[in-house]
Amino acid sequence: MLLNAHTYYSLRYGTLPPSALAERAAQLGYTAIALTDINNTSCTYEFVRCCENVGVKAVAGLEFRQEGRCLYIGLARNREGLRELNQLLSEASLEGQALPELAPPMQHAYIIYPRLLKPIQEFREEEFLGIRPEHVARLFGHELLNHQNKLVALSPVFFADNEGFELHRLLRAIDRNILLSKLSHQQTAKASERLMPPEQLRAFYKTQPYLIDNAERLLQGCTADFRPGLHLNRQTFTGSKDGDYKLLEKLALNGCERRYAHLGARTTAYRDALERVGRELEVIRQQDFCAYFLITWDIVRYAASAGYHHVGRGSGANSIVAYCLRITDVDPMELGLYFERFINPHRTSPPDFDIDFSWDERDDVTDYIFKRYGRDYTALLATYSTFKGRSIIRELGKVYGLPKGEIDKIVASPFEPEVHHELAGKIMHYGRKLEGFPNHLSIHAGGIVISEAPIYYHTALQLMPKGFPVTHFDMNHGEDLGFHKFDVLSQRGLGHIKDTVELIRRNQGQAVDIHDIPHIKADERVKAQLRSGDCMGCFYIESPAMRGLLKKLGCDNYVHLVAASSIIRPGVAKSGMMKEYIRRFHHPHRVEYLHPVFEAQLGETFGVMVYQEDVMKIVHHFAGLGLDESDVLRRIMSGKKSKGDTFERLRRKYFEHCRARGHPEELAREVWRQVESFSGYSFCKAHSASFAVESFQSLYLKAYYPLEFIVAVINNFGGFYRAEYYFHEARRCGGQLHAPCINHSQHLTTLEGEDIYIGFVHLHQMEQQAAHRIVYQRAQGGPYRSLSDFLNRVDLGKEQVDLLIRIGAFRFTGQTRQELMWERVALFQPPGQRRHSMSLFPEEDEHVEGIARQFLSSGAAVAPGPLADATAELELLGFPLCLPFDLLDKQAFTDTISQSARLGELEGRVVRILGYYVCKKEVRTTKGKLMAFGCWIGQDGHFFDTVHFPPVLKRSPFRGKGVYKMEGKVVKEFGFPSLEVTRMSFLGWGNAGVPHR
Repeated sequence: MLLNAHTYYSLRYGTLPPSALAERAAQLGYTAIALTDINNTSCTYEFVRCCENVGVKAVAGLEFRQEGRCLYIGLARNREGLRELNQLLSEASLEGQALPELAPPMQHAYIIYPRLLKPIQEFREEEFLGIRPEHVARLFGHELLNHQNKLVALSPVFFADNEGFELHRLLRAIDRNILLSKLSHQQTAKASERLMPPEQLRAFYKTQPYLIDNAERLLQGCTADFRPGLHLNRQTFTGSKDGDYKLLEKLALNGCERRYAHLGARTTAYRDALERVGRELEVIRQQDFCAYFLITWDIVRYAASAGYHHVGRGSGANSIVAYCLRITDVDPMELGLYFERFINPHRTSPPDFDIDFSWDERDDVTDYIFKRYGRDYTALLATYSTFKGRSIIRELGKVYGLPKGEIDKIVASPFEPEVHHELAGKIMHYGRKLEGFPNHLSIHAGGIVISEAPIYYHTALQLMPKGFPVTHFDMNHGEDLGFHKFDVLSQRGLGHIKDTVELIRRNQGQAVDIHDIPHIKADERVKAQLRSGDCMGCFYIESPAMRGLLKKLGCDNYVHLVAASSIIRPGVAKSGMMKEYIRRFHHPHRVEYLHPVFEAQLGETFGVMVYQEDVMKIVHHFAGLGLDESDVLRRIMSGKKSKGDTFERLRRKYFEHCRARGHPEELAREVWRQVESFSGYSFCKAHSASFAVESFQSLYLKAYYPLEFIVAVINNFGGFYRAEYYFHEARRCGGQLHAPCINHSQHLTTLEGEDIYIGFVHLHQMEQQAAHRIVYQRAQGGPYRSLSDFLNRVDLGKEQVDLLIRIGAFRFTGQTRQELMWERVALFQPPGQRRHSMSLFPEEDEHVEGIARQFLSSGAAVAPGPLADATAELELLGFPLCLPFDLLDKQAFTDTISQSARLGELEGRVVRILGYYVCKKEVRTTKGKLMAFGCWIGQDGHFFDTVHFPPVLKRSPFRGKGVYKMEGKVVKEFGFPSLEVTRMSFLGWGNAGVPHR
């Protein structure tokens, strides 16, 4: 009889998780319940499963609302009805239109109106009027009694009890962004709209019992038919499964010949590759994934035809078929990657490829997928932004009316109630209940699903700002249904590579083949670049921690970089295995392996489990479990698959096999302990391998074309560091830095030979359209000859012109900033104030002249010279183009070393050194005290690192950007030097004296 129940996916309205709603309904004795979340179908399938588990019949539906008003409720009679409802909601979102006030005709769904919006005589067969419990008495003597067959009991459910009602009110206040005390009754559900016992509900309708009967009749006439499984995905690429296999086989075999021809057709290695291709093809066909591979190949093929770079990574890189189709550039034969990590008969979840594109090309690839496979069949996956952590406390604090200072106290000291406001207890109580509630729909990082039938059979869609629709379900709900996703992702690293290649072509007239991976990995200059740790700007390996790890390892080859890309991850480092790996790397002869299997299978990583695949290797070779079973065990241990009975069965099988193989019980338990403890933080080897390929491409470009590479990094606005430090790196690599110039600069930074002109985009408060106008007029009429020529040709506001003068963009004129400002006062006419005059010189209002006087009397009018330039650059760019040390007084250099690159030669000595702050990482000691690691640029332009233990950090804290003078002892760990700081003082910007904004 429940036709209008809601979960917390009625966002910021409902309060019940799907499982709680189903379980509570079963406990109360309901046999059927309709889920009708407000404009949302996120958990429909999950709710159906929850109801099946407790023996309750679930009906799928929707509540259609417009601006807070319930228009009507739809109940799907079957899967066609669900399609009708989903399509109605989707089309309103996709077309940017309001929902219709009256529901359109439905062939397979019931429509229930909460109020009489048209004469009941005009109700269609599928339309009904809902009567709430509080409205039953109004029926006496009403003409509606002549149409009893069109009336149904309608008792909405949003919460379970009084506490749920209070939680609902809090959600509504958060949604409306108002104080709880200002919340009106019209903005919330009624306190009676709760899940009450069936007998209580029947009592409300005892004078009109047919209303309950009619409601139950509707529920009995509905079936939630989802039919989950892989058949929901697009089934073929060519139109038939046989055709798909033939095409995939041809592409794979041809690709195998191209990829491995250099080995020689008669070699064992080539035959092994060919044999593995055949074996993988057979599994792919058995698992019915031919279309999945071909669609991924089609996506990559389109990208290549458009000139886009891509990286295929993730578990898909374990497949030699993917390698032969050029979906990935990771050779699984070279690294011993297991195909079973990607697909195996025991893996119930569908596989997924991760395909990275440049951030500015991904949307075009996504658009191709939608157009190629149809908008009715294609959608992006959603993700749920949830209420969590401190944000809950802040939201609740606001609606309860607490001042910001009181909220900050609760957030900063959640376990110190003595300093809290009296409402803090209530806030913490409801905060715990809100934890994990979905807040709003967002877009998954790149997941796309392509369905065989129109996607409305499975979900409604919502149009997102970029113009692509998203499903209402997320990745996990999609996987439960049986969808496999195509991950089309974006990253800045590929933009670096793409733009570098283009800059090389323009600046040097050379064509670079960045896809000749074997040549790049074997290049000695690239290896030396890697070994030196000089990797700034290089994908995944430029952070201070990674730079330090590379130098500690002396890493100079692909295999070791793959390992380094995995052990740098927080879980491995925190467990102590990173330090153990480095120790074993330098002393391999001292390694004591737990068992010969560890030496045979993990010899490459000196017996340390570094990758997820290592779990499979050990379980397979030590205990004899199949590779497919080993992968299932890996997924369970890593939390990607629920334990259930499978885990216990595989655990028993592991120990049974160990005993059968004669392994001592103690040894078997220790191996199991290591496998179980490691798998929680392990990293996919194919993932690391894919990252390492892109890292090598970046290293190659930096080694041979450093200026083009760094400018490309700057123009993609991506990397570990702020843009300033990449400009510094460009100078260190031989580039000549120039402030923005109206005759050379463009919106982005440009490279002319070795001259680097900073783009207008880096000039604070410079408008993008103004920059484009400058470049356009320069292209049309040639270089600007003077300030007056510029003002005559480019229509800019006075503030924009002032910015250009102050940064030195007119320096080619030979005039000082003061002279240019006076000239601007004389020449400038503000837009919209043009006056027709016979005078030779246009009049200038007194306000503009006042601006000039203000400029000349301010700090911006420092005497011409390097100091004036640095002052303006600090204020307008955020950093000086000279070395920061050039701004210091001479006494700052007293008793300091100037060669930070030679710090390692001073091991054990106490030294003083000047450092320009780059970044810091704060961590807690085992005793909970704060310490820090610092990264700096020395006077010679090289990076160096510092350690600040708790007492020193407290005594000499960091004080923001600028130059610091430090004293400390030089120490080395595995050959990598750092300074253990004992004293540190902040020198700031020296004589420039302008704080960074």
